[in-house]
Amino acid sequence: MARLTKNQKEAKAKVEPNKIYSIAEASALVKEITNVKFDASVDLAVRLNVDPRKANQMVRGVVTLPHGTGKDVKVLALVTPDKEAEAKEAGADFVGLDEYLTKIKGGWTDVDVIVTMPSVMGKLGPLGRILGPRGLMPNPKTGTVTMDVAKAVSDVKAGKIDFKVDKTGIVHAAIGKASFDAEKIAGNAKELISTLVKMKPQAAKGVYIKSIFMSSTMSPGIEIDSKDI
Repeated sequence: MARLTKNQKEAKAKVEPNKIYSIAEASALVKEITNVKFDASVDLAVRLNVDPRKANQMVRGVVTLPHGTGKDVKVLALVTPDKEAEAKEAGADFVGLDEYLTKIKGGWTDVDVIVTMPSVMGKLGPLGRILGPRGLMPNPKTGTVTMDVAKAVSDVKAGKIDFKVDKTGIVHAAIGKASFDAEKIAGNAKELISTLVKMKPQAAKGVYIKSIFMSSTMSPGIEIDSKDI
């Protein structure tokens, strides 16, 4: 087992064993226990009482965090020439089509989100083995395949994220930065959790949210009271 550093020991000591915190308490504490020299990400891990292997219990969606992600999201808009101007005006970092398809085929994936149009999806199919594992394949369910390219780009830039329950039933999402005010961290956390609550599958029985943990890069996890929604 790896030894804890001095900073990690100090951070762990500030998280009371077996205590379940409110969202406000956790949001303040996560700032206090973050000791890295860069602006750490703040993450939320929500364990759901679902079986992701069953289609009627899959939880996947999007949420626009009210205070953004704190990350400069690089967006590629794969669009036809008539849509290039609106994509650029909306803030897309890269705009084009065939030249970027060629770059991706060569292994280039230096973007965070790809936005495209329904008519272009056929050209992206062969690139699924490159884009899929990196979570970059556009999807109508997350709003990244649309004719309203400008709105899709601006939404992503403003803090729209997509999430998907993993095979163990957990949704992992970055909800901000440690440099955020505690109130902003709490606001983003509440928005994600409330969105998950609204998306509860009808097939899910019993207690839907089993546990919630907040942490920052290299910090211990802080358990949040799931009733504090």
